Amino acid sequence: MTDPTQDHIGLTDTFASRRYFRKFEVITVHLLRVAATMEAEGAISKQEVRIVSRYLSGLLFTFRALSMKYLLVGRDTGRFFGSLAMDKRDSGFPVAAELLTMANDAQQAQMHLANMPSEDELKTDMVRTIISDREIPTKLQFALSQRLYYEELLKGELFWARNDPECHWIGNEGERRRFLIHWAVYDSQINLPVIYLMELEDSGRTALPKDQRRWPEVQAHLMAQSLGGLKLVTIAKGFDQDFDDLHPKHLRRIHVGPMYSSAFTEQSGPLRQVLEDAKSPAGQDWALAWTTEALRSEDVIQERSGWFGTVDREVFALDPFGGQGAETGATQTERSIILPQRPFQVLAERNPPGFGDVRTFVVSKTGQVLRY
Repeated sequence: MTDPTQDHIGLTDTFASRRYFRKFEVITVHLLRVAATMEAEGAISKQEVRIVSRYLSGLLFTFRALSMKYLLVGRDTGRFFGSLAMDKRDSGFPVAAELLTMANDAQQAQMHLANMPSEDELKTDMVRTIISDREIPTKLQFALSQRLYYEELLKGELFWARNDPECHWIGNEGERRRFLIHWAVYDSQINLPVIYLMELEDSGRTALPKDQRRWPEVQAHLMAQSLGGLKLVTIAKGFDQDFDDLHPKHLRRIHVGPMYSSAFTEQSGPLRQVLEDAKSPAGQDWALAWTTEALRSEDVIQERSGWFGTVDREVFALDPFGGQGAETGATQTERSIILPQRPFQVLAERNPPGFGDVRTFVVSKTGQVLRY
């Protein structure tokens, strides 16, 4: 069995590290435009777009914080502070350990900031060092970068390794309340952000978000089941069995990534060849894939519960095409890709097998996102 850490590299070069973070900032902004395009097409609802966009914005803030943390990587700062570890083989994203460390840093950010000079003091000292000592104030620059890192963490709204479930009322279905629950994780097995959305009906006496017994149990259950290796039908059926008065009607899972880049990653497959052949300028040599899985309930059956009672159990629709429903564990699986114009032109010319059913979004030179 191969050691997964062999596929992780540290970005120890200052300029490579900054290019990497700049690339992700650009990609994340484009993803927000993709979400708006999908809403305009009717692929997802306005409320779902708002939720997904919030997680994507959180990713943007997370990368911004990490870029501050590693701003002086490769420079002699007077102390060893490591470098960003990224998954070059599978995801192109930072490894999950980076987000776990960041969450720990966030808990202590206030204490660190209290013991640091202010931003103005650090800048004044930098000027003094440059003018009086005629030196590059690397240690002061490092101190300032760490201050900015902790300030980013304190602002909040970041994408964490675990983003616990939130619940929103979306209407009533007869006598039942209908809720949309969403949560997200940074999957440590694949080093990718994964977003979950579940619509359910609540036949309980107390509304789910206000139920002091059920809501904590639901949150704990969903977080424990948020593993990329689990099929959606496994997650939904387990939830349906564990909560007799909660009825999952629709479950969606979005894998954001992998990110392909001829400058940073070593994935195999046609996209790597496309990027190499495109010979795009810096900042344009990337492609981001993501996958959306959806599972819908198509029927309800009655099941005995106890001596005299019955409970509703959902019957989930599996993909009827190609006989792969049982294999995928979803009603529908949709693959998408976003990439700049130049790589897209090469992709269109090569037309490699397997891309016929991939939804393609192309970023124009002006920054517009076009659907092909």
